[in-house]
Amino acid sequence: MNTRDLVLVALFAAIVIVLGLIPPITLGFIPVPITAQSMGVMLAGCIIGAKRGALAFLLFILLVAIGLPVLSGGRGGLAVFAGPSGGFILGWAVAAFVTGLIAERFVHPANSEGRQFAGFFLASVIGGIVVLYAIGVPWLSAVTGTPLLAAATGSLVFIPGDLLKAAIAALAARAVLAGYPLLPVRA
Repeated sequence: MNTRDLVLVALFAAIVIVLGLIPPITLGFIPVPITAQSMGVMLAGCIIGAKRGALAFLLFILLVAIGLPVLSGGRGGLAVFAGPSGGFILGWAVAAFVTGLIAERFVHPANSEGRQFAGFFLASVIGGIVVLYAIGVPWLSAVTGTPLLAAATGSLVFIPGDLLKAAIAALAARAVLAGYPLLPVRA
């Protein structure tokens, strides 16, 4: 890790905090809100890679744990991890790592623009949706006492918005790759 890597980790932790300023949307039938911060997982993994993306989210999770109100809706503190969305929050670091790992393997500057977008989108869907749900939904089920199948079914309402976030993240990552080709040099 060099100074540039540390700056990118801190920058993406700050970007996730800024995404938290967008008010959450709460649905009445599931206790986990829709937030823009989950798009930060996809952005961090696709733009700064697996290692730096995961470190950005570990830093963010540390800020939450010490009580800073950096989550959407001004939440923070250890109690958040014991709630229904705790699994999703803790899963962000793993999801950013997987997103970055897939993006690093499938997206290269020599690829066509379409292949780059497809690679970033695939990485965002697998890492930022599938992996995140695989961690967050069982946690939601355990904390709320809801059967796992019911929690998974209830979470399906988030998929269209998450696919939109994945597309936005893929477009942003593609733009960064085109505009700043040295950034993807991995740590």
